[in-house]
Amino acid sequence: MLEWLEDLPILSVLMSILCGSIVGFEREFKNKSAGFRTIILICLGSTIFTLTSRMGNISDDRIAANIVTGIGFIGAGVIYQGKFTVQGLTTAAVIWSMAGIGMMIGFESYTLGVLLTFCMVIVLSLFQKIENLISDIYFVRTIHVTFQHIEVSHLGTFENFMKEYKIKPQRKGVEKKGEHLTVVYEITGSQKNIRRANDAIIALDYVYSFNNLG
Repeated sequence: MLEWLEDLPILSVLMSILCGSIVGFEREFKNKSAGFRTIILICLGSTIFTLTSRMGNISDDRIAANIVTGIGFIGAGVIYQGKFTVQGLTTAAVIWSMAGIGMMIGFESYTLGVLLTFCMVIVLSLFQKIENLISDIYFVRTIHVTFQHIEVSHLGTFENFMKEYKIKPQRKGVEKKGEHLTVVYEITGSQKNIRRANDAIIALDYVYSFNNLG
């Protein structure tokens, strides 16, 4: 009985659960769609398939190779088109990377697996702060502005209004719909200034509708 237990890859399974828990906790804490249990199961599942591919008579490298393809379908399932932007890309990348770590643990590379797990946590947490810092300096957004009446003067007035908030507007398209004129702008500036300008645009009398497309 004890000899049978010794042959089981218990350490690989435990290490897989541990690494999945570390990244899964970070995802659950940020309330992402792939949370604590999901990340653990992705890592554990990849480890199980890798261990299966190494077992005696049923050894088959194609099992491990197809994990990459199979996990892509799960990752694609968490990517969706939101109202203004594409959502879930980071979560899909986490799922894909976590499967790689699970495979590495399945090949008994425990030290590297744990090291890469902590690297993922650093990228997901610390690097997000770096992204926020960059966006405070340089931020790009696309907005749709529909004016109350078809008057060319509104364009200049609106663009000068944006410049007052230290935002650079660039026209990307103009469309006439009935009595309204819709203009697509790509605006650049700090995230703080763009947010302030968005709030101010809503109060403009000559603006009929406004969409911030992200």
